[in-house]
Amino acid sequence: MQTFTIHQGLVAPMDRENVDTDAIIPKQFLKSIRKTGFGPNLFDEWRYLDQPGEPGVPESARKPNPDFVLNQPRYRGASVLLTRRNFGCGSSREHAPWAIDQYGFRAIIAPSYADIFFNNCFKNGLLPIVLSEPQVDQLFNDVYAFPGYQLTIDLERQVIVKPQGEEIPFEVNAFRKYCLINGLDDIGLTLRHKDKIEAFEKERLATKPWLAHTM
Repeated sequence: MQTFTIHQGLVAPMDRENVDTDAIIPKQFLKSIRKTGFGPNLFDEWRYLDQPGEPGVPESARKPNPDFVLNQPRYRGASVLLTRRNFGCGSSREHAPWAIDQYGFRAIIAPSYADIFFNNCFKNGLLPIVLSEPQVDQLFNDVYAFPGYQLTIDLERQVIVKPQGEEIPFEVNAFRKYCLINGLDDIGLTLRHKDKIEAFEKERLATKPWLAHTM
């Protein structure tokens, strides 16, 4: 998993509440058992005019919706997603944070998230930041007012730094912060104990050799 320490990036405003996971990555794209290739289909039904989108159709063959925020030139290359409350509601599909990450976003800022989506973000290297609604409102105003608006997110210090230098503190669970800073997903956390696991397996097979045989 990619580490997250300090990130500076362009902000894209998605001014919608209750964005569910089927909007983030529609159900037809869940057929894939790979964890890659979902970025082109992020927000597929909003992002393209030719519907419904289908797996395997190249992005170059699609018809973009010029009114959708991520298709607007001023927000291309954005890596910080600013949105409204209850982001990521709906089904618990882990493909949603996969698609957001593979599009190029490193962080999300919102007043609230659906619990399962919130947890899945941390497990996939995304930082979901919770701010108050007035703080989010002000960020929306700033993004709309200033083309090319960027934020710097310092996870170690737990602050968002605005272009003028103003800092906005945010809370994050200490264990989740540790995992992001060190790039550790669940597998990475387990592999920290690789030597102990291997020692346990050797001892187990030495005392119960019949376990090494399979039918």
